[in-house]
Amino acid sequence: MNRTENNKLIVEFMGVKFDKGTFYNMGYNVFSDGNLYCKHELKYHAEWNWLMPVVQKCYKIDDEEGFDNLVDAVSTLDFDAIYQAVLKFIKKYNEEKN
Repeated sequence: MNRTENNKLIVEFMGVKFDKGTFYNMGYNVFSDGNLYCKHELKYHAEWNWLMPVVQKCYKIDDEEGFDNLVDAVSTLDFDAIYQAVLKFIKKYNEEKN
């Protein structure tokens, strides 16, 4: 998956919906919180303040193996390792959910 697809996966996991409203025809999507972004402008892969709420949501889900991998990644304070652990957690969560 590329960065845009990974960020879209995170958006869906977080329960954020894109609104195909007025700005959709101009190539923009509107988050339900009112912020305006193109899909390629999502910053889960690059900014702590985008990624940490995702980590917090993952922690609230009871999944021992995924949780352990995420805890290990967070303990390193390595952003890329945490991002990859979050993606792995979400993919596993989605597989088990379906």
